[in-house]
Amino acid sequence: MSKADLKWARLQKAKLVLADLNDANLSDANLRMADLSRAKLASTDLSRAELSGADLRMADLTGAQVTDKQLAQAKSLKGAIMPDGTMHR
Repeated sequence: MSKADLKWARLQKAKLVLADLNDANLSDANLRMADLSRAKLASTDLSRAELSGADLRMADLTGAQVTDKQLAQAKSLKGAIMPDGTMHR
């Protein structure tokens, strides 16, 4: 699903463990309570996406377009690679 156009997608509670969503367009998508643990989200457009309750443990968010406010709503970021390349502890 790399480079997929999923703008406005309704993916609440979706199981996307290990999904390759690099370079995908997930802007305005509903990812509320989705399991994105270990997902590849590098350079993904997550602008205005709903991330409340989303599990982003060990996800790769390198270069992703996402705000700190959105990430603060996630259930977990433990071990995730943040947009700036640092690892969340």
